[in-house]
Formats: sequence, structure tokens, C-alpha cells
Amino acid sequence: MDLKSFDWRSLQKYMNPNAANDLNDFLEKLPQTAGQTALIAAGIAWMAAGALGLYTFIQVQNMTELRAQLKETQALKPLVPALRDIPVPQAEVANFAKGLIATYPNLDIKQTGPSIQIMAKTTSSFGAFREAIGHVQNGGAGWRVSVDKMCVGRECQGNGLGVLLKINKVSVDKPTG
Repeated sequence: MDLKSFDWRSLQKYMNPNAANDLNDFLEKLPQTAGQTALIAAGIAWMAAGALGLYTFIQVQNMTELRAQLKETQALKPLVPALRDIPVPQAEVANFAKGLIATYPNLDIKQTGPSIQIMAKTTSSFGAFREAIGHVQNGGAGWRVSVDKMCVGRECQGNGLGVLLKINKVSVDKPTG
């Protein structure tokens, strides 16, 4: 349909001052022409559609508020760097173990990879055993020493005390996200 070919005079009947009265007459006569049951059914359908629309509007509004709160919360969440254990080079641990053997001759000290095993023949060597563990704990710059295995008394298979210390360095990686 083209705008030039549209009959603008056909709209005149709707712009007439009596058009509102005609609509009012139509609505007053509607119950007699359509029937009350049909009007009640149409009213119930319109009310249900209105209630559904209102419910949907409220839910969309709540979801919008929740989304805004979620974005605000995510903006406040700090980026946390990741910590990672890196084994200390074997040569560095071996050099440290040689100094440890010289310092504590009464203890049996062995180095295997990035680990140091300290054993005492009897529990009476506990003082030196404890000091050797402390020495390893404070051994190298940036070392993170963890106890991998520890035994006392009968558990140690021929020794009074034993510990296996695993030596790592901590690496701080950039935060992800």
C-alpha cells in the first residue's frame, strides 16, 4: 500500500466528534450481541494475560537487579596470585647437605634429589636431630621445607629417629581472570 494512494477521507469518520459516542454505544450493546458468557471468558483471559505480564515484568526487574549486584560483586573480587612449588636444583641441595653432614657428624644425613633424609641411631640424639631439621628449615633463600615422612622409635627400622624433608621454592604466578 502506497501513502499517496491511501484514502485520507476514510479517517474522517474516526475523527468525528461523535466517534467517541459511537464507541460508547458499541460497548453498551456488546453484552446483548456477544453474550455474557463470552464476555466473562474474554475478561478472565485478559486478566490472566495481565497477571502473567505483571509477573514477568517483576521477574525481569528482579533478574536485572541481581545481575547488577553480581557485576558489582565481581568487580570487588580481588585477583589472587597463584602459588606454585618448584623443586630446588639438586646441586644446591647437595652443597647444603655436605655442610649439614659436617655440622652434625652424629646424624646419618642423605640427599636424594630435592630431598634430605636425616636419621639418628638413638632417641638420645633428639637435640641434634631437632637442630638439624631447624637448620634445613632455615637453609636456603626462599626455601619451603615440608616434612614428607617422619618416624620415631620402632617405626624407624633400626634407627631411633628419622625424617624426610622435601625442599621446594615458592613461585608466585600472575593472577588469572
